[in-house]
Amino acid sequence: MNNGKILIIDDEISQREILKKIFEKENYLVKVSENGKKAIEIFKEFEPEVILLDLKLPDMDGIEVMEKLKEISEKSCEFIIITGHGTIESAVEAIKKGAFDYITKPIELQRLIILVERALEKISLLNENILLKKQLEDETISKEIIGISNSLKEVLRLTKILSPLDVTVLLLGETGTGKGLIAKTIHYLSKRRRKIFQTIDCATIPETLLESEIFGYEKGAFTGAFTRKEGIVELANNGTLFLDEIAELPTNLQSKLLRLIEEKRFRRIGGKEEILVDVRIISATNKDLEKEIEKGKFREDLYYRLKKFSIKIPPLRERKEDIIPLAKYFLEKFNKAYNKNIEGFSKDATDALLSYSWPGNVRELQSFIENAVVLCQDKLIQAKDLNISKEKTLNLKGFQIPPEGINLKELEKEILKEAMEKSGWVVSRAAKLLGVTYRTLQYRLKKYKIEKCTKM
Repeated sequence: MNNGKILIIDDEISQREILKKIFEKENYLVKVSENGKKAIEIFKEFEPEVILLDLKLPDMDGIEVMEKLKEISEKSCEFIIITGHGTIESAVEAIKKGAFDYITKPIELQRLIILVERALEKISLLNENILLKKQLEDETISKEIIGISNSLKEVLRLTKILSPLDVTVLLLGETGTGKGLIAKTIHYLSKRRRKIFQTIDCATIPETLLESEIFGYEKGAFTGAFTRKEGIVELANNGTLFLDEIAELPTNLQSKLLRLIEEKRFRRIGGKEEILVDVRIISATNKDLEKEIEKGKFREDLYYRLKKFSIKIPPLRERKEDIIPLAKYFLEKFNKAYNKNIEGFSKDATDALLSYSWPGNVRELQSFIENAVVLCQDKLIQAKDLNISKEKTLNLKGFQIPPEGINLKELEKEILKEAMEKSGWVVSRAAKLLGVTYRTLQYRLKKYKIEKCTKM
């Protein structure tokens, strides 16, 4: 693996090439530019961490270039100013405006190498601080696991046992039960808690892009691969990788994942180098993987690797004693979010919450409470604020086909359209409402030519 990315901006060709060769020998990825305009274009694509910037450029002032690059930068980067003895005042001005340091011509190479190393150390510390700040905020996530049921207590018992063991864990449960929350809790209770937690949803990313998202690719690996890209496996090194909807992983990628778990190594697309990583794998699915194995859609050997330890998260309808504690938690959460002071739930609202089957589980309950908090004008949430009605509850046990029959195609179209409207035409949300994968819903929408403006 390389030590970092460096962009050299200098109009002297000999100096550019010398510096390029030196830093490439030091195992850095290096790009060069002779002027500010070209540097801006390279910067957007290359995303360097350190920029060696000459103050005197043919088309614009070096400080102007630095300010423009800082404006468009999406990641932490540091500037080392290259200056002649006659422009030291300008270099000091650049430092006041955010440059890391400066070096005078003729360049003392060893000092420049040390400056680059220090700049990268600063970036690493900045990134670590940002990450730790985010994780400290996210560590409150385990407080969101609310409930008093015995089944939830068993989930938490297993979570506490497995978290410090650094083993693969498979989370099983319906959509909306909180598999992602349990995955984060496992991470924050593990020895990797101060490292990164990365998530990828195998169902929402198109199959053609999934391999590059997970494993990354080398420059020139395929059309459009202009630079090397690190995949999420590499980004999760020393941390935890959560693979949601693992049943949707194509079979060709299942073999690569199996090798990653067994050997802790992989190759980027188009790469020859074996990359070693230390990453913990947590996966989740709402499908029966044993049935997927029978259908030939999931590798048996991968299944047993993932299922070494598993946690089954029960649906909300099987732990009704958790509904009211969860509702109260969400009420408090959204009271703060919307600056409200609603005191609780009326008896009819409580009865409505307990009588509903919650097919969308905790995620659906949260959505209903948020809507109720927004709509409620009283001290207590009423049933009308929740907008739960028997008509909206799909009870297949009571469903009967009328004597004249039904048009199954039209019924499916209506269900698809309602799910899309209810989710604001966001395919991933609608897929979760229907309990299908992103790709399955996308296929059915295309099949029936359902679009936002479609009239049925």
